Amino acid sequence: MIYGIGTDLCDVRRIRASLEKHGDRFAQKVLSDAEFATYKARGARWPERGVRYVATRFSAKEAFSKAIGLGMRMPMTWRSCEIGKLPSGQPVIILHGALKTWFESQHLKAHISVTDEADYAGSYCVVERTA
Repeated sequence: MIYGIGTDLCDVRRIRASLEKHGDRFAQKVLSDAEFATYKARGARWPERGVRYVATRFSAKEAFSKAIGLGMRMPMTWRSCEIGKLPSGQPVIILHGALKTWFESQHLKAHISVTDEADYAGSYCVVERTA
């Protein structure tokens, strides 16, 4: 059964401006430790790839927060929700701490899709109840 659906469209230029103004502090606020390492590696080779990476993660976390109906309030936090990927490249949501505990207690499963093009990053999330 569908529990919730969330979508988000993020302006990459806005993320770029935040990174220029706040530097790594902004990225560290939004990204998990694993995501931050990927951001730094991608950005070192091509800075625009780093910016787009942050934008897609920002968008995906916003879409997920809407799908679970919490928005950005506890137990949902930027860093407790990580967007990883399977070996196939398919994006997956990896949860940590209190958010993981809450999510599992609700018997939920999430599906996420992310994309970026020119000045925008978009995400779509479907959360289903499994029990």
